[in-house]
Amino acid sequence: MSSSAVSFARENHSRFLSELKDLLRIPSVSTLPEHKSDVRRAAEFVAAEMKRIGLEHVDVISTDGHPLVYGDWLHAAGKPTVLCYGHYDVQPAEPLDEWHSPPFEPTERNQNLYARGAVDDKGQMYMHLKALESLMKAGDGGRAALPVNVRVIIEGEEEVGGESIAKFVREHPERLKADVALVSDTEMFAPGLPTLCVGLRGMVYTELTAQGAMTDLHSGMYGGAAPNPLIALAQIIAKLKDENGRILIPGFYDRVEQPSQDELAAWKRLPFDEEHYRKTEVGSSVLTGEKDYSVLYRTWARPTLEVHGMPGGFVGAGAKTVIPARASAKISMRLVPDQRPDEIFKLYSDFVRSLTPAGIQLNIKTWSLADPIVVRTDNHFVRASAEAMRQVFGKDTVFIRSGGSIPIVADFEKVLKIPSVMMGFGLPDDNLHAPNEKFHIPNFYAGIESIILWLQKLAA
Repeated sequence: MSSSAVSFARENHSRFLSELKDLLRIPSVSTLPEHKSDVRRAAEFVAAEMKRIGLEHVDVISTDGHPLVYGDWLHAAGKPTVLCYGHYDVQPAEPLDEWHSPPFEPTERNQNLYARGAVDDKGQMYMHLKALESLMKAGDGGRAALPVNVRVIIEGEEEVGGESIAKFVREHPERLKADVALVSDTEMFAPGLPTLCVGLRGMVYTELTAQGAMTDLHSGMYGGAAPNPLIALAQIIAKLKDENGRILIPGFYDRVEQPSQDELAAWKRLPFDEEHYRKTEVGSSVLTGEKDYSVLYRTWARPTLEVHGMPGGFVGAGAKTVIPARASAKISMRLVPDQRPDEIFKLYSDFVRSLTPAGIQLNIKTWSLADPIVVRTDNHFVRASAEAMRQVFGKDTVFIRSGGSIPIVADFEKVLKIPSVMMGFGLPDDNLHAPNEKFHIPNFYAGIESIILWLQKLAA
């Protein structure tokens, strides 16, 4: 592997990691209003770095939510244009007592960098900027130059639905005009195994709010007569799935598209150990779900329904015998091709309302909708990325799907009419969205080199 840009990246490993740590110290939790200024500070950090490395037209774009950060470099005449996407917002760090080191004080242990956002997605987004910097600094004849044209768009709302960037894509497609999008917000199937993600599940995220009495009531004086919103929600939720994991919403599976036989065969060849997955990644006594499908099939190509939280009533220390006036439940569904979020939300809403007990007023809110997507692999962009990763890791690149959702990938395809290359470098045990999130430091460096080589291959 000969590349002056790769050499530059290797010479600057320690600086790159130190800069990433500075970004990780900013608690840019997009879902919590008290961190709004921190989210803005992270956006300004990213913008300053984009300017420093030589990107042009850098702009922190205000939205109805959190800012977008844009920059470009468009001087490679006759070469493709790559749209680099990432996000700088992070999930809440709670429960804090389960972290072995403070979530916003990046800590190195066993070649891993532990911090909230380390892998999802600050570390992976930062790989893009460091790859671009390495190419710019090693430019032809000492000039700041890239082998291809580049646009960069970084958002601050991916963890809360990405509404602002979706609106920006719809309203300003000319600012994001490109031939391909690069997304690094996925993971490798196994350590040392280069991986391209070619499919994502969609999402319908909802919140049910149940109202019973006008105010909280004494359960001794009113128990047996007053409706209990927590019990009502429990009764509704219990009727959404059966004991085998099948979702009971009428019509829910009508549009579920099956993977191809070739794809299923490729999944069977992957180095997957179900018992290791159960013990190490899940950490449970058994795996649940639809037994007629393999674990990979269930998590990549079957739709799901999960409950994330049920706030309501008294949850403090000690006892308080109260019937709550209100309670809520956060419920999401992951979708697969060819399910449509708006249709699924209506089927879900109609069914939930039909299950609502007497005496309960129910409100149904949507937090986010995202389309499922499977991207095509028969193009130069995917072939070049597979070859770049093969060079870096010394192994053939495998193709997988992800059970997660990245809403903007579908928007890039539908609105901008461009494919996405999902070149991610996380690992299955990186604890994204959980305590002790980490990023394997060698993967951070390997990701930078892979992106450098990919951009060079596109130019060739």
